Amino acid sequence: MLAVAVWTVGGRSGSLRSVPKKRLILVVEDEKDLVMGLTDAFEFEGYEVASAGTGEEGVEMAERLGPDLVVLDLMLPGKNGFKVCEELRARDRVVPILILSARSQENDIIRGLEGGADDYVTKPFSIGELLARVRTIFRRMDTTRGRAGGTVVVGEATVDLRMHTAVVRGKQVQLGLYETAILQLLDERRGETVSRDEVLDTVWGIDANPTNRTVDNFIMKLRRKLERSPGRPQHILTVYGRGYKLV
Repeated sequence: MLAVAVWTVGGRSGSLRSVPKKRLILVVEDEKDLVMGLTDAFEFEGYEVASAGTGEEGVEMAERLGPDLVVLDLMLPGKNGFKVCEELRARDRVVPILILSARSQENDIIRGLEGGADDYVTKPFSIGELLARVRTIFRRMDTTRGRAGGTVVVGEATVDLRMHTAVVRGKQVQLGLYETAILQLLDERRGETVSRDEVLDTVWGIDANPTNRTVDNFIMKLRRKLERSPGRPQHILTVYGRGYKLV
């Protein structure tokens, strides 16, 4: 959306210029020092910031404020981050959710992604990495909004690239930003092997700092949603030592 600055001369008003509306980031985190640091960093980048210290407050504020992005800690007092993520995704299919997780909690990361998160950053993390991930998420959102409709067929699943949804054996399934972007890349190269590094460069970009394991996690998530037998995929295949391909 655009906000319009107004000037007045001799009682008449006119449009001076269009100013982009600031994006609002909701930080749901109970560590006060971390919240302060994140708020300073996001505001320095030109974002507006709201924060919540509990899961319950995070859900309420997300519904009331309609943020452009939610940065969500998994380990919260009261309602934990997993539950918050599921509730936010049930209420809003498209708001991006970026989870924060301890480095050792690989299962928690996967559980958060399964609950509807779009990306994750592990603690401890650098502010530079987090900001790069945020920029990439917003860039992906803008690309999606400007893209014409299109579909990708993966076995029994039909994916709407613009709406981030799939119909799988008659049931509608929601896909995240990065799941959709990875699937689109694989479809553009259907039948060819796409390396993990190429996925990272194309989907996340050089300014972000994900790892090859990040790609693996999202491929696993795609298989669980689209393949009939995720453990024995027939369409989203691993080419060992090289990458992935869509057949």
